[in-house]
Amino acid sequence: MKAHVYVTLKRTVLDAQGQTVADALRRMEYRGVADVRQGKYFLLTLEDGLEQNAAQTEVERIAREVLTNPVIEEFTFRLES
Repeated sequence: MKAHVYVTLKRTVLDAQGQTVADALRRMEYRGVADVRQGKYFLLTLEDGLEQNAAQTEVERIAREVLTNPVIEEFTFRLES
């Protein structure tokens, strides 16, 4: 099983890098992009035999305690068999 974890800055935190990319896209005349938020992506390969509920609990714990700074970042994830 694999866990895909996406970490981004909270909406209340200025994303300077995302803003820079958004500005560049506008200058380059790309249309239709309202906002850009940059972030981090982690792919965790979980041990065989781990049950879905246990995997979800463990990935949430890892993301909360290790992969993010909860003051300024938030995360989402999905599990894949």
